[in-house]
Amino acid sequence: MKHITTVALMLNLGVAGSYAQQQPLKMTLSGSKLATTIDLGPNTRTDEVQLAGNGTLGPFTFRGLRTDATIPQSLGRCGDGSGPILRVVAGGGVFRFQDGSLLTVTMTAGSLCVDLDHGVGHLQDTYQITGGSGRFEGATGSLVLTATLTKAVFFDASNSAVLLTITGESDGTIIGAAIRDDGQNQP
Repeated sequence: MKHITTVALMLNLGVAGSYAQQQPLKMTLSGSKLATTIDLGPNTRTDEVQLAGNGTLGPFTFRGLRTDATIPQSLGRCGDGSGPILRVVAGGGVFRFQDGSLLTVTMTAGSLCVDLDHGVGHLQDTYQITGGSGRFEGATGSLVLTATLTKAVFFDASNSAVLLTITGESDGTIIGAAIRDDGQNQP
C-alpha cells in the first residue's frame, strides 16, 4: 500500500510539473508614438511606439509598430467625448527587460478612437505573445494595452500630429515553463 501511495504521489508531482507556468501580467508604461514612412497598404498610417515601464515581470522598454486604417470604421463615443474610431490593420513589437530577456508580441486586434471634443486619443490593442529569448523563450499568452494619447508634440506640414505622448497600462497572462522570477520583479 505504501508503494502505491508513493507512485501515485510521484505521478501527481510529475504531471503538475509538466504543465506550463501561467502568470498574470500587469504593467504601466509611458512614452511616445511617432508617424513613420512605412507603407503597409492603401489608406493606412504606420506609427512607431517607444515606451518604458514597470510591471510584474520587472522594468522594461517596448518598441513596436502599429498600422491604423485612415478611414474611420465608425463615429461614436470616445472617452468623454466623441469622434472617429479607426481599426488597427497590423502591429507587433518587442519588450526588453533589464536582464536582457526579450518578449515578442503580435497585435491580433485593436482600435484607436480620437476624442475630438477633448483632443485626445484612446488606444485599446490586444497582443498575442509569440515567444522571446532568455526567460521568455517559448512563452505564449496575451496582453491588452489600454492607453491614452494626451499631447501632440510635433506636427507635419499638413498640420497632422506626427509625434504624440502616450501613457497607459497593460494586463494579461503569460504562459511558459522557462518564466521565472529573477528577484528583481516588482508588482
